[in-house]
Amino acid sequence: MSRAGRGVLIVTGGGRGIGAAVARLAGARGYDVAVNYLADHRRAASVVADIERAGGRARAIAGDVSREADVATLFDAAFELGPLSVLVNNAAIMGGFARVDQVERATLDRVLAVNVIGPFLCARAAVRRMSTRHGGSGGVIVNVSSTATKAGSPGEWVHYAASKGAIDVMTGGLAREVAGEAIRVNAVSPGLTDTESHAANGAPDRVRRMAPTLPIGRAAHPNEVAEAILWLASDAASYVTGAVLEVAGGR
Repeated sequence: MSRAGRGVLIVTGGGRGIGAAVARLAGARGYDVAVNYLADHRRAASVVADIERAGGRARAIAGDVSREADVATLFDAAFELGPLSVLVNNAAIMGGFARVDQVERATLDRVLAVNVIGPFLCARAAVRRMSTRHGGSGGVIVNVSSTATKAGSPGEWVHYAASKGAIDVMTGGLAREVAGEAIRVNAVSPGLTDTESHAANGAPDRVRRMAPTLPIGRAAHPNEVAEAILWLASDAASYVTGAVLEVAGGR
């Protein structure tokens, strides 16, 4: 059990961006943290080292969330830290910028595999461990959605927005399905956030260009999104389930 008795928090895609911010904040709040990553061990190990330097306990665990075998390995390895309390379904890809009439089938397959099938596989594994129906003692699932679902991101990535729309529906349905089994399920829907994902998808100046269009006048820092996620995971949100919390600067 963790130092504060909070148990284990798994964050998928925890090596960078919002996921890394969630991992570091969770460690500071007393969780033992399973930092899932796809390929960049150095980044994930750096997050783990930060948590350990601050007195926490963490482990980097490689795995592709769209693969059943990798998800099973992730949850088994996380269990070695202690009982699972929280799953943060954060891992996602944008698939690059493309109109619908230009997007490739391979891109669609990969975006939907990581962004939709992955969270379902991870949620399934979490419910099997947390649910009182399966002998568990309860827990929390927090999905990371996106405000791209509002307008659908025309001209940029309708494919990505559609995948996050599926996450919103999943959040509400699963929340109702397991509410009587001591599991709360919510989502955080970030708006424009200052992470390297924009550059990775070919638009390094996107945050600078778009920030002035937001009512608050700037992009979110990953830590601000992480704070919302950790609030939903906490007892302070004990009566909140099925919610999609926007962290979007008023947009």
